[in-house]
Amino acid sequence: MEANKESGKNIFKETGNRSIFSAEHKRRASRDNSLHEMGGQCAPFRTQVTSSSKLLTHFISNSRSFSTASFASMSSTSTTTPAITHTDPAKNDDQQQPLQSHKIVDTLYNLKNQPHLAFSIFSHLKHPDIPAYAAIIRILCHWGLHKMLHSIFLHLHHNNNDFSFDISHLLDMLSLPHHIDIDLEKEDTVKHRSSFLIQVYDALVKSYVTAGMLDEAINALFQFKRRGFLPRIFTFNYLMNRLIENGKVDAALAIYKQLKSLGLSPNDYTYSIIIKAFCRKGSLVEASNVFQEMELCGVIPNAYAYTTYIEGLCANQRSDLGYQVLQAWKEGNIPIDVYAHVAVIRGFCNEMKMDRAEVVLGDMEKQELISDARCYSELIRGYCKVGDLSKALALHNDMESKGIKTNCVIVSTILQYFCEKGMLSQVVEGFKRFQDLRIFLDEVSYNIVVDALCKQEKVDQAVALLDEMKGKQMDMDIMHYTTLINGYCQVGKLVDAFRVFEEMEGKGLKPDVVTYNILLAAFSRRGLANEALKLYDYMKSQDLKPTAITHNVMIEGLCIGGKVTEAEEFFCNIEDKSLNNYGAMITGYCEAKHTEKASELFFELSKKGLLMDRGYIYKLLEKLCEEGEKDRALWLLRTMLDLNMEPSEDMYGKVITACYRAGDMRSAETVFGILRKSGSTPDIFTYTTMINVCCRQNRLSEAHNLFQDMKHRGIKPDLVTFTVLLDGHLKRAHSEAFARKSKEVKLAASSIWKEMQNTEIRPDVICYTALIDGHCKVDRLEDAIGLYDEMIYRGVEPDIATCTALLSGCRNRRDVDMVDHIPRQKFALEIQSTTVCRTEPTFLLSPDPIYMLKLSLDSLSSVILKMRMEMDMVLKEM
Repeated sequence: MEANKESGKNIFKETGNRSIFSAEHKRRASRDNSLHEMGGQCAPFRTQVTSSSKLLTHFISNSRSFSTASFASMSSTSTTTPAITHTDPAKNDDQQQPLQSHKIVDTLYNLKNQPHLAFSIFSHLKHPDIPAYAAIIRILCHWGLHKMLHSIFLHLHHNNNDFSFDISHLLDMLSLPHHIDIDLEKEDTVKHRSSFLIQVYDALVKSYVTAGMLDEAINALFQFKRRGFLPRIFTFNYLMNRLIENGKVDAALAIYKQLKSLGLSPNDYTYSIIIKAFCRKGSLVEASNVFQEMELCGVIPNAYAYTTYIEGLCANQRSDLGYQVLQAWKEGNIPIDVYAHVAVIRGFCNEMKMDRAEVVLGDMEKQELISDARCYSELIRGYCKVGDLSKALALHNDMESKGIKTNCVIVSTILQYFCEKGMLSQVVEGFKRFQDLRIFLDEVSYNIVVDALCKQEKVDQAVALLDEMKGKQMDMDIMHYTTLINGYCQVGKLVDAFRVFEEMEGKGLKPDVVTYNILLAAFSRRGLANEALKLYDYMKSQDLKPTAITHNVMIEGLCIGGKVTEAEEFFCNIEDKSLNNYGAMITGYCEAKHTEKASELFFELSKKGLLMDRGYIYKLLEKLCEEGEKDRALWLLRTMLDLNMEPSEDMYGKVITACYRAGDMRSAETVFGILRKSGSTPDIFTYTTMINVCCRQNRLSEAHNLFQDMKHRGIKPDLVTFTVLLDGHLKRAHSEAFARKSKEVKLAASSIWKEMQNTEIRPDVICYTALIDGHCKVDRLEDAIGLYDEMIYRGVEPDIATCTALLSGCRNRRDVDMVDHIPRQKFALEIQSTTVCRTEPTFLLSPDPIYMLKLSLDSLSSVILKMRMEMDMVLKEM
């Protein structure tokens, strides 16, 4: 179960880098832009035109090509684009006679003064031919109904495979004169035809862009010239802008060169688009040169051009320069809007220069510019990014105190921060609090809370929340379904997870790679190899290409599920294996405890001079160290160095610890020396290990030097470090109790103890036990008793090892009275064996270090009894 939970978390992070909050909002913004350009969703027109309705009813009742559905109401004034839904011929009466093509065309032209009715009739044609398309396009162009015209071409693109004609044939027919233009005077006919064809090509290009057919849009644009006329600059602007938004910056710049060669004059918006293109490429000098070109051409830059350039500087990590340009232009009375300030604030936040971002906000207030929710949204996002939640919430309160209403984007930022930091209950509480404030929360906000509930294994509550969302007329999308599937997988309910997957497909939503990866990981990790492989094949049958992550999920999952043979077979069948695939196989071997196979595969790659990502190597190194394979761990480290891959500080630390545990102090020191020469800074665990090595070898001066070096590098010693150092000094004092250096060692230990007391570090039972034991061994029993009393006073409860150390000191001095100082009854019930043993520092085995002293003594009661018997014998002899 734990493995499944961990896999769900890891795979959900891979989502590529798919941020639940930011990616969703970008996607929705893109969708909204597309809908805006299309003119909105399709809807039926609503008007009551008696004569037209009668004509329509009569027309449909005599034609097999039409359906009587959805014609109850139509509007002649609506600007919303209606849907084109051709009828299913099976729903028509077989005895009805089909209309001839010319009759349909004549009917459409007869309705040229009723374009909405003509459009409605056309939308119900089963298979409109070229003349029918030409007729409706002429009528819509005549009335300037561009959104309807847009939908006609969209329908043509979406159903291109169903039609037997080429779109170029339609354009040829539209290029011919027609009687719809008879009301125009003869000298205006050529001008009208040119205007008409410009409208047609403009709609054609935009429809290609909307349908994602960018190459076809470019080809259509340059057909203008071949037909003897030029398109409008606005069409060029539209296409170039959409190309840039789709990452085709070079194509946009090529079109810009072409339009100038055609003799077209760019306008201010054209230049703004080109500035954006150069900024997206990172060509900031070329972007600034555009302003000079505008000046030469007599074009005055608009606010959008200035803002685009500033935004480009900030997007290229030049926010300081962007802010300077902003200030200079404002001083020159150049029109700069609020969005330019938002861009600079965003840039500083992305660069984590939060103080600079707040300066910009302060400047806006001084200049009496109205800061809006966008400014605060960027700042709140920035502070969440740097982990300063208190500042983010303070800004949110400041925003609301100024009457600026929060929005779902800001709320999602805060909730997402809670979720990423594991503050899952705060996500749910915050969501409910914002709901109570009647703030609109969108689908993204709901998804974050659903994710938090799933991570808490409250999948039923997550389902209820999604039902609430749907009750508010918000539909579940791929992200919601994927989040829910991940939730079911985390709690091991794979049947429910697959049921949601099927429901998702039933709703017409196509699962993406992330969705499949989550299910494949869950199936494979549970040992359901057949089910995982079938789902993998189904994924490929849906024209969805598995990624390297998909392959890695399968390999590692099958190994974790105990299906190593199946994992090996799957790995062998992968074409064009990447290094990460090899890394996944090595990780899989490690998870299945086949460390020898993992080492052999790594060795095979290293002989070819190949190394996979550091994360896979770290997994192998960690496993080797855990299993005590010190020599192989050293070999792996040397291989990395030989292949010019610098190991991380943590890798060095793992190997040093493995050497220490194996008693190979020389190798531990050698690796530590390599680490320091590499220029890397050892972490606190590595320093503490090496201090312990020096202490065990009675090299206290070197231990002290390491202690000073770690502080000089800005690494603060922790309780473990102080405990190791104190224990080492006290043991040395004991071994040299009658030597000249004993006093110096005791003074050094006292100095370390005082330094520790001056920090906020407070000793725990382990530290106190080490001190008490050390004082007892150098016959300073009174000081040991004082430490014992101090730990009681500070609320640190002694354990058996503490008491046995103190009793040992009393026995060595043969002081019976001191024995009564120890509350024996409190610990008598805790003694379960005849031996009380504390091992070597367990930080060598675990990332959470606990240092314990090695004491092999009898049970507490036996010790006390033995001491009393010895004391009685001494007294009798006296």
